[in-house]
Formats: sequence, structure tokens, C-alpha cells
Amino acid sequence: MTTISVIKADIGGLVGHSTVDPEILEFFENELEKNDLIGDYFVAWAGDDISLILSHNKGENHPLIHELAWRLFNEGAKIAKEKKLYGAGQDLLKDSFSGNVKGSGLGVAEMEFKERPSEPIVVFLMDKTEPSAFNVPLYKMFADPFNTPGLVIDPNMNKGFDFEILDLLKNKKAIFSTPEESYALLGYIGNRHYAIKRIYSRSGKFPEREPVAAVSTEKLSLIAGRYVGKDDPVAIVRAQSGLPAVGEILEAFSKPWLVAGWMRGSHIGPLMPVSLENAMISRFDGPPRVVALGFQVNNGKLEGPVDLFEDVAFDRVREEANKLAEYMRMHGPFEPHRLPEQDLEYTTLPQLQERFKERWEDLE
Repeated sequence: MTTISVIKADIGGLVGHSTVDPEILEFFENELEKNDLIGDYFVAWAGDDISLILSHNKGENHPLIHELAWRLFNEGAKIAKEKKLYGAGQDLLKDSFSGNVKGSGLGVAEMEFKERPSEPIVVFLMDKTEPSAFNVPLYKMFADPFNTPGLVIDPNMNKGFDFEILDLLKNKKAIFSTPEESYALLGYIGNRHYAIKRIYSRSGKFPEREPVAAVSTEKLSLIAGRYVGKDDPVAIVRAQSGLPAVGEILEAFSKPWLVAGWMRGSHIGPLMPVSLENAMISRFDGPPRVVALGFQVNNGKLEGPVDLFEDVAFDRVREEANKLAEYMRMHGPFEPHRLPEQDLEYTTLPQLQERFKERWEDLE
């Protein structure tokens, strides 16, 4: 069995929230190169977030793998603090390791599976947004035949998929099956307080409850009890042979979906698919970005990556995202560009309400 773990954190930005420090990336590379716990690795980034893409045979939630990531991010944060990088160590919410990285501030997407004769996967990295930003693309990939014709013409996909959904506010989960429960599924995931955590194939081609997609759903503000940075989720999606083709997976990002995050985690903006080279964020600390890295998993080795959004076929999506960014910015401090009061990560409204409470009078 092979396990793919993608573990990420923001441990300091260069400059501001723009990007990551090359010296810290090199530190992770050097440390993982000499570690014998893992079979293979790739160090990636999006905006000011670093992601460790790890292949190993330890299974999900393994304490040794999680401790390795926790230790490296803490050591990397020390370098960030020495260099006075912005927000150095901001995602690290625990001073000690407690068996896994749950509640530590690190984001995790993992899946264990038996490798098929050919095992392509796509790892997605997002910056300046939240876990529910994956809701629309994943629904398009695994439940929308207008995006994924394989749902109609591939007999191994006809039975549909099971979606595991998390209620991020109440810490609950439920599973909905498509296509028969598609409307119920949409009723939930159309609300950004619900997020897709995992997707399972219902085809006999795959073992029961073997995941074919996984998302990091950690909400930093709920863990810390305060705003410490946007969640910047990551995801793993398996492809081909009874699953959406790589092209169908990427087609789900052919429109710049509006997502929450952007500046100060408090604005709606377009999700722009970009190459790794263009994963630095800039305008208004954004717009929100997504990177797609393709790998062939070969007996635990990660062949690749292919920088899938580097293709010029996504130039028009990026152009449309820039136009949408211009339109949303035009609204300034007004909704719907600014998030509703209850969803704001930064807000002075409680102070304003206290300061001006005597000014408000009852209507006669």
C-alpha cells in the first residue's frame, strides 16, 4: 500500500504575504533528502505557504510522518524568525507534538491506496482562500457530466461517487451519494461552512471506502480562536481508469470561481489557476491562487511533477480572473466583495457597535 501525504503551513512570508523564502525551501529539501521514513518527496509552494508532498508506506495519520512534518515546519519557522519574515511561525499553534498534527495549525490531505498499473495523481495547492474553495471544482470533477463526460460514457464511473462532507462549524460529517443525492449534496456544499473532505468511488474497481480525493479542511481561526491567517487548503485527486481523466480534473478550473479569502481573509475574489512559477501573490494580496502538480506514482516514487496550469490553455481563465478581480475591487468596503459580518476574519464592527450604541434609537 502507498500513502500520499500533503502537509502544509505558512511559516513566514517574503515579502509580506507574497511568497516563500528560497533558503527555507532548500532547508526542507535537504532534510527530506536524508530522511529514510519516506519513499519520495517534493517540496512545493503557493503564495506564502509551503507544502510537503510525501510518499510513504506508513498509512494515514501515522505519528512518525506527522512528527517529521511538525518538526521540520517548526525548525523552518526558526529560520523565518531569524530572517524576520512576515508572520513567521503563524500557523504553528502547538508547542509540542501530540501524536498527529490535528489542531497544530498544519493542513493535511492524505490517502492510502493500492497502486493501479498506472497511478496518476494531481496535487492542488491553494493560497488566500479556505477549504470550501474546493467544493465547486470537486463537484464538477466527480458529479457534473457537462464537465466530466466519463460519468456518462465510462461504465466504471456510472455508479457515481460518495462525498464525505464536513460541517466546519459543528465539527460533524455526513456522506452523500451521487448521482441520486446530488441535490441534497448541493444544498450543503453551496454553503461555504460545509466542505468536501473526501470522495470515494462506488465502482467495484476500487475497494470499498478507498478514497479517490482528499482535502485539507483545517480551519485555523476555529482552532486558534482568533484570526491567524487563511486556511490555504491542499488536495490530492487520483485520475484515469474509472476516475476522471486528468483533462476532466483540470477542466473543473476552466472558470475563475469566486471564493472567500483574499485580502485579510475577508473578501470574495476569483480563484486563478497558475503555474508554480506564477504562484506568488501580489494585487490586494491575491487574487486567490491554485497550483496543480501532476505525478505518476510508481512503487512509491513520485515521477514528476508536471506543472499542469502552466499550459497556455489556461491563459483566458487567468484573463477572466483579472477582469473579475477588477470588478470585485470596485466595490471597496461594500458587500458582496467584503464578506458578511459573521464571516469577517478581521473586523472593527464590535468596537463600532460599542462606541456608537447610544446613538441608535428605537423606531416609533
